[in-house]
Amino acid sequence: MPRIGTHLKDLRTRRKLTVRELAARSGVSHATISLIERDRTSPSLDTLSAMTDALGTTLVGFFEDIEQSVPYSPFYSRDELVEIGESRTISYRMLGINHPNRHILMLHETYALGADTGEAFAHKSQEAGFILNGEVEVTVGAHKRILRKGDAYYFDSQLPHRFRNVGKTKAEIISAVTPPTY
Repeated sequence: MPRIGTHLKDLRTRRKLTVRELAARSGVSHATISLIERDRTSPSLDTLSAMTDALGTTLVGFFEDIEQSVPYSPFYSRDELVEIGESRTISYRMLGINHPNRHILMLHETYALGADTGEAFAHKSQEAGFILNGEVEVTVGAHKRILRKGDAYYFDSQLPHRFRNVGKTKAEIISAVTPPTY
């Protein structure tokens, strides 16, 4: 299965750009781009978005290209889940990157101690999830609650929302977003 870094390097090469040229266009350091292209680190969504913008595509287009390059199978090993977050802080491992005409974004989320999605944000979707481990403070609009193992959430993503690990261990969530938005 193609990795994000490998696909990013292929796209950069097709555009006939050096790593330094992509760095200048995207505002992402050339060292970071090099690490990402070698699959030594996973880019945050903001970093990947800046690079795909500089390469003349969108996040959706970038992931659609990956989907088309991978033969379809309904099964995925843990190594085939694509990292679309930042594995050291908040990891979002995506299921079904190669599923044709995907209508749901399924994620295995892992939050390091103290990890926080930051300022509340909104997008046009619905989200649901189950807490597998840890304690996660979830804020949705004016509602805030600490959810623990076995607890769950379901909300309209057009309401500003935020996730924060407030526990003493890493937190894990299995979540779904539909329609899939990044």
